[in-house]
Amino acid sequence: MKSFAQVLKHAEFLPAVTVAVAAADDHEVLAAVADAQQRGIADFLLFGDQVRIRQLAAELHLQLEEEKITHEPHPAKACSKAVQAVRNGDADVVMKGMVHTSDFLRAILNKEAGLRSGKVLSHVTTFEVSGFDRLIHVTDAALNVEPSLKEKVQITENTVQFCHSLGQNEPKVAALAAVEVVNPNMPPTLEAAALAQMNRRGQLKGAIVDGPFALDNAVSVEAAEHKKIAGPVAGRADVLLVPDIEAGNILYKSMVYFAKAKIGALVLGAAAPVVLTSRADTHEAKLHSIALAVLQADRMKKGER
Repeated sequence: MKSFAQVLKHAEFLPAVTVAVAAADDHEVLAAVADAQQRGIADFLLFGDQVRIRQLAAELHLQLEEEKITHEPHPAKACSKAVQAVRNGDADVVMKGMVHTSDFLRAILNKEAGLRSGKVLSHVTTFEVSGFDRLIHVTDAALNVEPSLKEKVQITENTVQFCHSLGQNEPKVAALAAVEVVNPNMPPTLEAAALAQMNRRGQLKGAIVDGPFALDNAVSVEAAEHKKIAGPVAGRADVLLVPDIEAGNILYKSMVYFAKAKIGALVLGAAAPVVLTSRADTHEAKLHSIALAVLQADRMKKGER
């Protein structure tokens, strides 16, 4: 799948999943709910201020069944109840609404009542950028602050499995650094080289992993050729593995505000797909994220890796 239009179209043909939305009393969240419901890609359980949800739903001409709304005006409690719905099997996906990320993740990570799976949780943002013939996935711009090599392995594995759900059977993963040569004084270049070697020896499967790459020679064939960097990933990366959250966050916001990219975002590695977008994101971004979660949920139901 090379665009969000294709992602949405594919999601429409899959069995609808149920999404539990925490703190759903928000216009952009409910606009995404209305769009997803109209397209038939998901059903919803809404947790939040019922009066506000009803008011916003009326403005959006969104039809909601009474039993699909749980009145819980406290955002943190709404998160816990949405997560519980997934644990109980009443929902397949949990989605962040108008609530702080810290409160939402606290419910996800709760040792007794959360959605831990034993894996490292990581964030992936999918971008559709004008001029590119493919979707670009950036990880991790939101959760792992300064991941170790061991954590980068798991972040890569999470993202590779996510790419498989989009029909990318052997995604090209570029481990990014400030430069494209191994420099003993720059740890991200050493870790990138280690990831590449692990991939060559079969320790990282299901993808082609290479690095270190600077951003230009990871996404531009011309830049890679100019610097005489060869290989299947050079200039053709599907996944950009960033060295730390600072680089990831800056790249994420550059794509949104400078490149005007379309986006969708998930948390990977949990026991169920987790939709995690910014409270400031548009309903379109939230809709894209729901569609990505539907594809991920379908793959998880089939037990595929």
